[in-house]
Amino acid sequence: MDAKDLIIEKQAAEIKMLKEVIKQLEEKIAQLEKNSNNSSKPPSSDIVKPKKTVVKVGRRKRKRGGQYGHRKFSRRPFEPEQVDEVIEYELKDKDAKGLKRLDEWFIIQQIELPEKMYKVIEHRARKYLDPVTQKTHIAPMPDAIRKGGLLGADVTASIAFMKGSCHMSYTTIQQFFGQLMKLKVSRGMLCKATQKVSASLQPSYEQLARRLPDESKVNADETGHHDNGDLCWTWCFDTSDYSLFKIDKSRGCKVLEEMLGKDFTGIIGADYWGAYRKYARLFDVRMQYCMAHLIRDIRFLTEHKVKKLSRWGSELLEWLKKLFDTLHRRDKLTAKGFIRSMERIKAGFLKRMRRPPDHKLAKKLARRFKGRAAENYFRFLSVPEVEPTNNGTERQIRPVVIDRRITQGTRGDAGMRWCERIWTTIATCKKQQRNVFDFIHETVIAHWSNKKYPSLIYQKL
Repeated sequence: MDAKDLIIEKQAAEIKMLKEVIKQLEEKIAQLEKNSNNSSKPPSSDIVKPKKTVVKVGRRKRKRGGQYGHRKFSRRPFEPEQVDEVIEYELKDKDAKGLKRLDEWFIIQQIELPEKMYKVIEHRARKYLDPVTQKTHIAPMPDAIRKGGLLGADVTASIAFMKGSCHMSYTTIQQFFGQLMKLKVSRGMLCKATQKVSASLQPSYEQLARRLPDESKVNADETGHHDNGDLCWTWCFDTSDYSLFKIDKSRGCKVLEEMLGKDFTGIIGADYWGAYRKYARLFDVRMQYCMAHLIRDIRFLTEHKVKKLSRWGSELLEWLKKLFDTLHRRDKLTAKGFIRSMERIKAGFLKRMRRPPDHKLAKKLARRFKGRAAENYFRFLSVPEVEPTNNGTERQIRPVVIDRRITQGTRGDAGMRWCERIWTTIATCKKQQRNVFDFIHETVIAHWSNKKYPSLIYQKL
């Protein structure tokens, strides 16, 4: 064998070795693909719609922004009654010589801040002296003025909006008032303002809490909350019309019993946390366990080093992929065809699930699907308005997690009640497409004036 053959043989061996390395790296990349196990993504994000096939056309990549030939979309100008000041610009007589004056204008509408962003109103109540008793009498003032104190209803509501909806700290709100509004406000005054709003939101919050046990479908989830360094739990109860938050020291079944009662007849959508299973067992409640969490558990098995366990998990995962692929094609199938396909896939999945390999992890997962318990995963097939995942509740609870990371929790019962009420108000107003600030402002006025409170219960037209 000459030198040339030796080089070829050596290169062939290197190519073979590199192919093995590439294969190992591809497997590792597949394992490291972002999902709820290895990132901050929620479990329900593990379920994705089938990828759309993109047909590449032999042309250059289009530029950012508006495209040539497309209709331009511009902001509608303010109406004449919305314009506070008009400044006109005209040519001097010598410059306009020979030109015909038109009754038309080139207009630029510009938004500016006023020189002073607040006004101070001094409310005076005259004093009267009784010559006989020497007692001083003061003319009555409206209740809203007395209860408001230094800050009016709109300023108080704006502080609550910045604190709750914008996740601003008291220091940041102080900077806003000091540097933009040129108004010094103490942290104590800001804290008092949020507590006034908290008290005004209490009736609307309690109204939703009373309504919750009568709902036909409630999704639930919980996340951690720190109060004075102690671990508590923020519970979210999500319905089609509103979201209700509850902070409690317990993550157990007693919170569900307190909020939903012992006679709850609806369907609860949740993950497989023990509190939900215990509540369902004690009070015979129908469940829809989150399919996304189930997929996460099965994916864990597919990555197991025990081959029979990994193979079993892969087979289960294939059945679930077929199920969600069919679910996403629902509008392309007839009603009977859709039900027939889903029942066939369900039967195939359960058949394989109930024949687990001889491994404790497989048997533990299979126990969830013994007998009628399997229906608690497939309730969405018989009740169309029930979602197969808990994705909606996870979206509602995400702003709470953001707020927790910014504020680092609360320092007592008053702070926890504030969080419950403002989070409920913000999430519900957004769900009902209502203005959050307007609702807070109206509630504060109603609370100070002893008038009827606005309701968070959705009024269907």
